[in-house]
Amino acid sequence: MGIDYNKRPAPGAGSAPGADPAVSLHKLTLTKTERSVNLTKAGERQGVMRVNLNWSNPQPVKTGFFAKLLGGGGIDLDLGCLYELADGTTGVIQALGNSYGELHKQPFIALDRDDRTGTVAGGENLHINLADPAAFRRILVFAMIYQGAANWAAVDGVVTMFPTAGPQLEIPLDSAVDGARICAVAMLTNTGSGLTVAREVEYISGSQADLDRAYQWGMRWAAGRK
Repeated sequence: MGIDYNKRPAPGAGSAPGADPAVSLHKLTLTKTERSVNLTKAGERQGVMRVNLNWSNPQPVKTGFFAKLLGGGGIDLDLGCLYELADGTTGVIQALGNSYGELHKQPFIALDRDDRTGTVAGGENLHINLADPAAFRRILVFAMIYQGAANWAAVDGVVTMFPTAGPQLEIPLDSAVDGARICAVAMLTNTGSGLTVAREVEYISGSQADLDRAYQWGMRWAAGRK
């Protein structure tokens, strides 16, 4: 089931008292039942959409001598995406391998930082340039526990998208599967009649290569490090 928030409410319309917050004009929460929304219509252009990963229970990763002495600990949670452009070009945006991307030329996606501490208030952010939505075929946003125990319930993460038109979209990383290091969060797809974002929240055991196989991206992978 999907929502078209490009439809404008009638004059004076709004969220009634006690209304479901999932259909608020200011924020939509993508759930297991309300899974998708239309970001753009055919030919519609927007600015740069920010995709934010944040978590309610940060558990900083300890580094240096005392980390070794105390046995480390904490969780390093990363944001990234797989992309496929309209011309067939595929790739990954992530801190691992310093694949931070480019915003104003291909792939039109950029990652702003790698928060290894879990203490940066703004979390991690992907920026997607939607000046020409037709440049994209699909984008799979994912979160990964790079370091620390693969305990999604402990971090209580949420991904929020901030389009330049329409309400923000919130996707809680719920239904946790502990032991799986990667969560496929959301898929942005060019349907030919616009760009749609759909909730995934599918937990993948293994690496990015396993995420690739699950979503049939067809890329070749090699071991990397930060």
